[in-house]
Amino acid sequence: MIRRRTMLAAGGLALAAPSIARADAARTLKMVPFANVSVLDPQSAAYFARNHAYMVYDMLYGWNDKMESEPQMAAGHVTEDGGKSVTITLRDHLRFHDKEPVRAADAVASLRRWMKRNPYGQYLETITDELTALDDKKFRFRLKKPFPLMITGFGSIDWPCVVMPERIAKTDISVLITDPIGSGPFRFNKDAYDSGNLIVYDKNADYVPVSGGTARLTAGPKIVHFDRVELHVIPDPSTASAALKRGEVDWFEKVPADLIEDLAKDKAIHVEPIGAHDVHAVFRINHLQPPFNNPDVRRALLPALDQSDFMRGVMGSVPNSWHGDVGVYPPESHVVSKEGMAPLLGKRDLEGAKAKLAALGFAGHKLRLVAPADVPEIAQFTHVGADWFARLGFDVDLVELDSGAAAQKRNSKAPLDAGGWSATPNTPAAFGFMDPSVNQFIRGSGEAGLWGWPKSTKLEELRIAWFEAGDEAARRKIAGEMQAEALDVVTILPLGTFKSFTAHRTYLTGRVPGLPFYWGIKRV
Repeated sequence: MIRRRTMLAAGGLALAAPSIARADAARTLKMVPFANVSVLDPQSAAYFARNHAYMVYDMLYGWNDKMESEPQMAAGHVTEDGGKSVTITLRDHLRFHDKEPVRAADAVASLRRWMKRNPYGQYLETITDELTALDDKKFRFRLKKPFPLMITGFGSIDWPCVVMPERIAKTDISVLITDPIGSGPFRFNKDAYDSGNLIVYDKNADYVPVSGGTARLTAGPKIVHFDRVELHVIPDPSTASAALKRGEVDWFEKVPADLIEDLAKDKAIHVEPIGAHDVHAVFRINHLQPPFNNPDVRRALLPALDQSDFMRGVMGSVPNSWHGDVGVYPPESHVVSKEGMAPLLGKRDLEGAKAKLAALGFAGHKLRLVAPADVPEIAQFTHVGADWFARLGFDVDLVELDSGAAAQKRNSKAPLDAGGWSATPNTPAAFGFMDPSVNQFIRGSGEAGLWGWPKSTKLEELRIAWFEAGDEAARRKIAGEMQAEALDVVTILPLGTFKSFTAHRTYLTGRVPGLPFYWGIKRV
C-alpha cells in the first residue's frame, strides 16, 4: 500500500506562468533552475547550494573535463621534503566582494572548514600536522606522509574547496553560512533574494579570471558576459517549458524526458545533455531505523531490484539515455568493476524477495520515503520506487516536499513515529561518485557520515588504503573490493545512470558543459 503526502513550499504552489519583468535582454540571463536555492552554505550536501557556490566563490584549483586540477586562485605550488611539505601561493589581484584582499589566512580558514566535509579533505585532515599562513600570499601544509592526490582533491566538484573571508570560514561546520561573501565571478544579490521565487546574481566587476587556457568544468578563465543572472523558480516543468518557448526565460536547466521531444521541435530552442557525464540514481536507506537497520532486510532487496524499471520511469523512450546493471561507480569510471555485482545481475525475483522479507517479519512494515516533488526526474523514479517497495510488502508512506525541506528532513535520525525516514533519493553527477576519493555512497563512517549513516570499518580501512596506494592498478583492485563490501552492507540501492538534458534559446552560445555554469555563456 502507498500513502502519498505532498507538501510544497508556498513558492511551489503557483503553477500559472509567472509574470517576469523585462530587463535589458542583452545583459540579463534568465534561467529556471532545477530547484530553489534555499541553502547558501557551499559545504552543504544540497546540489543547489553547490551550484550557488560556483557563482559567488572562487577555488584554489578547478577541475577540467578530464578531472585534472588546474590553478584558479592559486598561482602554483611547491612540494618539498619528499612530498610532506606543500606551499601554495595565491595569485595577484584577488579581492572579496566587500573589496577586502584575499589573504593566505582566508585560504587557511576556508581549507580547515572544507576538510570537515569534503571526502578528499577528510583524509587530508588526518595526515596534516600543520597548516599555516606564511604571509599574505603563501600558506603551507606540513603532512605526516606524502599525499600525491592532494592538489587533485582541491578541484573536486562536490563540497567545493572555495575560499571565503576568514571571519566567515571560522563558522562551525554544523552551522549553515548565510553570509555569502566570496571572490567569485558573481555577487549574490541579498536585496533581490526571494526564496522559492527569485534568486539574483550580479556580475562582479572586480573579478580577474585566470589568464590563458579554456574554460572546462570549473577550470580555466571564468569570463562573464552578463551583468545579471536571474534564477526564476518554476516548480511545474510544463510551465517552465512554456516560458522558455515564449522567450520569457532563456534557459531551462533540467528538462524532463517527456518534454524533450516537444522542445527539440522548436527551432528557437536547443536541447542537449547538460554534460558528458551521466547522473547516478540511488536510494539512500536509513541504517539507523527499522526496517533497514536489519542487514538481512537490506540484502533481500537487491535480487528484486530491476534498474531498467527505474531508468525507464525517468527517461521513458528517449534513446541511448540510460544505463542499467550499474554498481556504485558510473560506467565511464576508471575503476568500474563487476566485483560484488551478482545480486544486481540476472533474472529479477520480486516474489522471492517478498517471501524473504515476510519470513524476516517485515511484511506490512511501515516505510517512509521522503523525496523532493519539485525535481521531476527524481519524482519520477521515486514513484517507481514507491510502487516497488509496496509490491515487496511494505506499507509505504510517500512524503513529497520541496527540495530544501527534503534536504533538511533527510538529516533527521529520529524513528518513523517521530518524523524520521526510511529511504530518500539522490542523483549526483558522475564526477561525484567516480572513484573512492569522492564517492560518498561507499563510506562506512556511521553516524559521523552523511544521511543514511551506513557503518563498515572495512570500507573505511579500504578507503584509506585507496588514498595511499602506490599506483593505478592497486587503486582499481581496492575500488573493486570497496564495491563488493558496499553492496554486501547495502550502503545504497543503485538504480542506474541516466543523462540529464538542458534546453536554452538558440541565441545563447558558449555554454560550459557539466553543470549550470554562468561564465562563458553569452547572447549572440
